[in-house]
Amino acid sequence: MHDEELAAAEETHLRSLTAAEAEGDERAVEAALRPRTLDEVVGQSRVRAQLGLVLEAARRRGRAPDHVLLSGPPGLGKTTLAMIIAGEMGSPLRLTSGPAITHAGDLAAILSGMNEGDVLFVDEIHRMSRPAEEMLYMAMEDFRVDVVIGKGPGATAIPLDIPPFTLVGATTRAGLLPGPLRDRFGFTGHLEFYEPHELDRIVHRSAGLLGVELTGEGAAEIASRSRGTPRIANRLLRRVRDYAQVKADGVVTRPVSQAALDLYEVDELGLDRLDRAVIDVLCRRFGGGPVGVSTLAVAVGEERETVEEVAEPFLVRNGFLARTPRGRIATPAAWEHLGLAAPVVAAPSVDAPLFEG
Repeated sequence: MHDEELAAAEETHLRSLTAAEAEGDERAVEAALRPRTLDEVVGQSRVRAQLGLVLEAARRRGRAPDHVLLSGPPGLGKTTLAMIIAGEMGSPLRLTSGPAITHAGDLAAILSGMNEGDVLFVDEIHRMSRPAEEMLYMAMEDFRVDVVIGKGPGATAIPLDIPPFTLVGATTRAGLLPGPLRDRFGFTGHLEFYEPHELDRIVHRSAGLLGVELTGEGAAEIASRSRGTPRIANRLLRRVRDYAQVKADGVVTRPVSQAALDLYEVDELGLDRLDRAVIDVLCRRFGGGPVGVSTLAVAVGEERETVEEVAEPFLVRNGFLARTPRGRIATPAAWEHLGLAAPVVAAPSVDAPLFEG
């Protein structure tokens, strides 16, 4: 492998530490760390209380719960809650995703195999094809689908009854869901980013499951750099564990956590290499902006989508970056984080005329 390819591979690995999506073998590790019941879930107290009420009422009625829509950024536990819903109801869980349902026939095949009370989880439901989406309307409301056999004038629609089931849809972009689909969900829960003390509890719980010995200060250090996301907290914990086993005595302390996360280029506020590159270029090269996102992406050597969907949300949420009609601008917090003095913007004089000739 050439030096450029090695560098690219290393950057991809470092970025994946703070990416909210799970890929590859990480899904199997996540499965072992997932809570099994609502009582085991840390954080999201409002959604837990509301969802618990929905499930308990359904159990007392002896019926399947209403359809559930879970929205929010990736890595906050939407899939975990879907698994908990099925577990709490004692029902099988069937998993699929919106991009996998490209035709109405794909959805009809899934629905025709459902049993009464089953839970169907559709991840990224906003990316489902339009024909499948229209079929889903009838399935959710009337528990029936029309299967079309044949083509052209000779096509025949055969109604197929479906046993009552619960659809759990997950989306990271609720605004892209059509109104008719969104309105058919009986319960909608929006997951929020986690507070540091909640992530601290998650790190302790995961450490116990993984057999990692850590101190309270070490857990707090990991939690503070996890960008409010449990998936990232668990990922950083595993990398700090590796560092502790190789470079220290195996115990995750604050100095060990700091050294490990500094090695992986995750700073004390959770910013990674890409985040710092964006605000560094914005401040040093473009004087704080405004700069178009395409220009910013070229300057940091990334695709526009990567800057817009991976780095920007975290930087905006934490007050390092602002979006304006003219482009992206750096905030005073960004200049301060880089150890730079923010440019002084001259205030308009009170004696200046409103209109100049």
